[in-house]
Amino acid sequence: MASVDSPKMDFTKFHNTIDGKLTTTPTTRHGINPANKEALAEVPVSTQAEVDSAVAAARVAFKKWSKTTFDERSKALHAFADGLNNYKEEFAHLLVTEQGKPLFQAKGEIDMAVNFLKELSSLELPEEVLEDTEERKILGRYLPLGVVGGIVPWNYPVLLACGKIASSIYTGNTVIIKPSPFTPYCSLKLGELGLQYFPPGVFQVLSGGDDLGPMMTIHPGLDKISFTGSSETGKKVMESCSKTLKRVTLELGGNDAAIVCEDVDIEAIIPKVALVSFFCSSQICMMIKRLYVHEKIYDQFRDALVKHTEALKSGEGHTPDVFFGPIQNNMQYEKVKSLMEAINKEGVKPALGGKVEESKGYFITPTIIDNPPETSRIVTEEPFGPVLPLLKWSDEDDVIARANDTKMGLGASVWSKDLVRAERMARQLEAGGIWINSHFDVSPRVPVGGHKWSGIGSEFGVNGLKGYCNLQSLWLWKK
Repeated sequence: MASVDSPKMDFTKFHNTIDGKLTTTPTTRHGINPANKEALAEVPVSTQAEVDSAVAAARVAFKKWSKTTFDERSKALHAFADGLNNYKEEFAHLLVTEQGKPLFQAKGEIDMAVNFLKELSSLELPEEVLEDTEERKILGRYLPLGVVGGIVPWNYPVLLACGKIASSIYTGNTVIIKPSPFTPYCSLKLGELGLQYFPPGVFQVLSGGDDLGPMMTIHPGLDKISFTGSSETGKKVMESCSKTLKRVTLELGGNDAAIVCEDVDIEAIIPKVALVSFFCSSQICMMIKRLYVHEKIYDQFRDALVKHTEALKSGEGHTPDVFFGPIQNNMQYEKVKSLMEAINKEGVKPALGGKVEESKGYFITPTIIDNPPETSRIVTEEPFGPVLPLLKWSDEDDVIARANDTKMGLGASVWSKDLVRAERMARQLEAGGIWINSHFDVSPRVPVGGHKWSGIGSEFGVNGLKGYCNLQSLWLWKK
């Protein structure tokens, strides 16, 4: 529990958190503000020595932490959540600066992180009675794995870190968080904040370059890796973890389809569809990436969506009323630019945007593509930027087959006033999360996991917590 006289955190200096101490490294690096490409503060560049120290501290801490109760761990996580909420403004402004998202979206992420910390650590994971007869009683127990490595992406660095922190710590594990090199700042501050609420070694954060992740996935002292990121990197994570038979949870990319039926109230759903297509400049794995609109309403829907989208303001995240921030980093910016160039080469027609305008930051003009071929890159690839293809459909079986014709399977949705029809269609979609008349609704009590190339296992909910545990069958004989 934090002391009332705990010193106020300084949000201009950043350190690793190892064994209950703030540490730095001889070599440092810095992130980039994506809105203006200006250098941010220096952060540590962890080496094998820092990884070994953190793992050693985590293994020592695990011996005691694993023996605490769910109630004790829940109280610590709730206190940590309250501490994060006390620094909500500082974290939100730092998040805008390092990630680029508008301030209202950054504040929303902090609120979600606080909620997930509390809700995940309020779930029950009791022993299960598998059999109870006159002769014996068999219990199923969920025991902590050991040391968890949490590898966090750059799009939602606070929420996704806190999800891994809560799931690890609440189930009795210790955890080492590795933020993306593009967004290390908020995660490092989470580590510093955690010093007030957890024993040394229970929760640590290491900043580093591209080589830090492989150091963790191959390390024999880690028992699980929870990774959120691209499918291609996820394959490498899984391959590396196989060397030591680590447990893995992979929450990977998506190419979510949304099917809009001809009976919808266009004016009513356009703001909702735009929000779940372009939020965070579409840099969310579960955003709508392919929008199938019935041919009877296609033209009217397209024009309404274009009108709504072009009225949304782009700019630096602290600017009032901004909805579109920049692409977070140069690597992703170049990928989206390449996709835009392919659109032009393929002769695909944009209904909005379609050009990359020069700016001092990594800004992409919101783009809506008018009924491209199903084989075009904008349909087959995940843009991870504000570029959305609209496609016509007329036959129900055909559009379901088209929606499922992808290696990805993270989310999908159906939009219709006819809820019986919508459910019939939704039940045929191949993805881990399916919504009717919404998209990207999430809850700490509901598992999130992908089918096909979109992931292995799940995060959140009781099922997600079980992924941080070993299942043990305990046979108790009565005679």
